[in-house]
Amino acid sequence: MDHSSHDHHHMMDPSSHGGMDHGSGSMCNMNMLFTWDTTNLCIVFRQWHITTSLSLIVSLVAIVLICAGYEALREGIRRYEAMVFKRLDTAPRQNREQVTRRAHVTKAALYAMQNFYAFMIMLIFMTYNGWVMIAVSVGAGLGYLIFGESTPVTKETACH
Repeated sequence: MDHSSHDHHHMMDPSSHGGMDHGSGSMCNMNMLFTWDTTNLCIVFRQWHITTSLSLIVSLVAIVLICAGYEALREGIRRYEAMVFKRLDTAPRQNREQVTRRAHVTKAALYAMQNFYAFMIMLIFMTYNGWVMIAVSVGAGLGYLIFGESTPVTKETACH
């Protein structure tokens, strides 16, 4: 079978994606190396697609707020744990086991939420885009400044 009449030129061009039309004029640009380039940058989801300077600025502000929110969550969990300890001190002896069990279930749910949040921030950071990395760090620092007054600077886990 003679294939000389078929156009195979697109097979040699890696940017053509094999000639496939993906239904949009711009595709997400996934970098595995550090870059400052924001052209077609997608953050975690295909729908979070940076296409303009305004969308970049809004996204960077959102990332700062997301990361500061993580520190707010951590502070909320610390306050919940302190409240549980106070409740245990004032609870009648026969109710302490029930308070402890309920608190443990709640703390497990909060722990899961905190880990999910931290890993999502890690995925944001792993865009390997310098601007995004700075926004993550600024958000973490701002969150610590606002919510971490009674928290040591060192962390048990460094997921973000």
